[in-house]
Amino acid sequence: MARGCLQGVKYLMFAFNLLFWLGGCGILGVGIWLAATQGNFATLSSSFPSLSAANLLIVTGTFVMAIGFVGCIGAIKENRCLLLTFFVLLLLVFLLEATVAILFFAYTDKIDRYAQRDLKRGLHLYGTPGNVGLTNAWSIIQTDFRCCGVSNYTDWFEVYNATRVPDSCCLEFSESCGLHAPGTWWKAPCYETVKMWLQENLLAVGVFGLCTALVQVGGGAATGTAGPTPAPAFFPMILGLTFAMTMYCQVVKADTYRA
Repeated sequence: MARGCLQGVKYLMFAFNLLFWLGGCGILGVGIWLAATQGNFATLSSSFPSLSAANLLIVTGTFVMAIGFVGCIGAIKENRCLLLTFFVLLLLVFLLEATVAILFFAYTDKIDRYAQRDLKRGLHLYGTPGNVGLTNAWSIIQTDFRCCGVSNYTDWFEVYNATRVPDSCCLEFSESCGLHAPGTWWKAPCYETVKMWLQENLLAVGVFGLCTALVQVGGGAATGTAGPTPAPAFFPMILGLTFAMTMYCQVVKADTYRA
């Protein structure tokens, strides 16, 4: 009876971690693809120049693959050390996510102010040598989201020391259109526009997070105060923790019984 229960948990945990590992492979693959094909698209932050989507996906994918591998081997080999290692790693990630989510919601206003201040500092690097990624990022954001500047188009006045904006701010793009009157520029602030877009598309973001099995990173934490509760984002990890501890206990019981 105990052996049959152990076998059931074993295959369930192996299947769970196989999906976990495959999710990590997918994330790593997307990160490598972005790095290879979109290498000139970097972060908008001046304080964290390496914090690009490609780098985040590569690091996260590698980490997820490593945890999934440990879980798969631990399950198939019924190894207590690997099972306990998997449980501890997953528990640490869970606690880290929970801490980040709590801190985010507790300090949302301060985070918003800091993020906008950092983005405005980054505007001064726009179009400068060695900052092609940041320049392309701002151009794409402003063109696709039909916005201009962090808070409004006047953010660019300080950058240029003149009443002008990048051409990507123009309602109708043309060479040097950023030198025209404000009536020809987008008025929406990019920070609020992108934040609102993330809130409205939180479901799609959540589906992606579930497909990656681990990488919810606080679920909707990065989208502000609106949107659904991030609680479902922790469900896959709670399931993994339950599988790992259940199987660990079953392996200990089986070893004790055989002894």
